[in-house]
Amino acid sequence: MLGAVLMILLLVVVMPVGILMSGALAAALLGGLLKKDVDNTYAGSELLDLSETDPYAQVVD
Repeated sequence: MLGAVLMILLLVVVMPVGILMSGALAAALLGGLLKKDVDNTYAGSELLDLSETDPYAQVVD
């Protein structure tokens, strides 16, 4: 009986949480690597400067 309860708990709670967390980790890793690659590709370009600016910042004259 205890084995069946543990198996249900594993299948219903532990595995879905593990799959979702590993997907989130993979997405964060992939996003970081791609951002670093694009930043290195466009280093010194006006495109990189434009992407790093804050469009909502107030302009002070």
